[in-house]
Amino acid sequence: MRIILYLGKGGVGKTTVAAATAVRSAELGYKTLVASTDIAHSLADSFDKPLDAVPVQLAENLWAQEISVVADIHNYWGTLQSFVSQNISGKGISNVVADELSAFPGMDEIVSLLHINKQALEQNFDRVIIDAAPTGETIRLLTMPDTFRWYAGHLSRFETNVIKALKPFAGRIIRGPAEIFEALEKLDEATGELRKTLSNPEISSYRVVLQPEKMVVREAERAISYLGLFNYPVDSVIINRILGENAEEGEFYHKRRQLQAKYLQMIEDNFRPLPLWRAPYYADEVVGVAALSRLAFDCFGNEDPGQVFYRGAVQEFIELPDGGYRLRIPMSFVTSGDVRLRKRGDEMFITIGNFKREMILPGVLAKRKAVGGVLRNGALEIDFSPPPLPDEQGEQTALSGEA
Repeated sequence: MRIILYLGKGGVGKTTVAAATAVRSAELGYKTLVASTDIAHSLADSFDKPLDAVPVQLAENLWAQEISVVADIHNYWGTLQSFVSQNISGKGISNVVADELSAFPGMDEIVSLLHINKQALEQNFDRVIIDAAPTGETIRLLTMPDTFRWYAGHLSRFETNVIKALKPFAGRIIRGPAEIFEALEKLDEATGELRKTLSNPEISSYRVVLQPEKMVVREAERAISYLGLFNYPVDSVIINRILGENAEEGEFYHKRRQLQAKYLQMIEDNFRPLPLWRAPYYADEVVGVAALSRLAFDCFGNEDPGQVFYRGAVQEFIELPDGGYRLRIPMSFVTSGDVRLRKRGDEMFITIGNFKREMILPGVLAKRKAVGGVLRNGALEIDFSPPPLPDEQGEQTALSGEA
């Protein structure tokens, strides 16, 4: 089974590309579900058909769904939420407010992901295509399994050291807490399985949708950096809404095409070695199965969009014994040359001979000093120092290393 998750800045066309991928996959004979995890669902608008919190069949081999957290949350959170709500109600807090306050931080994201994992475990579909929320929300969603398990681990240790000591008196005293920790343990197990599914490159692939515009490209770079930090496998980039040639183009159209050409080159340079797929900007709306099928063909050609297009890490983050980090970027296409690096905040500018690349660093590296870069075994390796002292922070302009 395959899970393909599309993410990107709001408004770049994630929903349309996800829907088009699902349509093409269904046409190729795969039983396919396309599901939206965005709170502001627009998947139904893309198909121009009403959708529900359960999969709705739209065509042969094609189902669509707008995941409802409200509909699912009690399956995973009911026992814990009820206990917390009962314990904080009263003292001027109404039952309604207590129920709202009892929601675990990030529970919406966890439930959305567990719903996806449920499809993977039950194998109801050959392929599940995810139309995700805008980049920031999706990165938060994807980091929730690790965050949740950290909290769950601390609570479990509390249960081990305190609750177990009271178990002889459990009949009257800790029936509520015992049920809570049992529910928490089940949720922790499900989240652990979820993490394995999301990081398995044979099952899951992440694809960034962007347009050739500066802010969109920068956000896509951040997304790929953070996906690499959590070992989530990215297999391609989709460049959407590319303006075509027009013999009678006016000045406005001409300038827009020139601007797009500039950022298309930046995308070529900055997203190697990932495959790049291009989708045109249509004069009419891409709505309905027929229009989505045309988009899929224009973007992927005769290729099956459900296959794994790239295997291997785009960026690797290796923790060093001294507390520093090593960033490893595959660059098999660059074989020699002096490595020159310049760092400014969370931006890293890399020059190797005639090759230039700009990249956005994740927060864990943004405040560290880059202390060296070298080409080794088909990859660029950049070392970052341990976290600086407060008076050492600031703009870093280093360096030069030798391949």
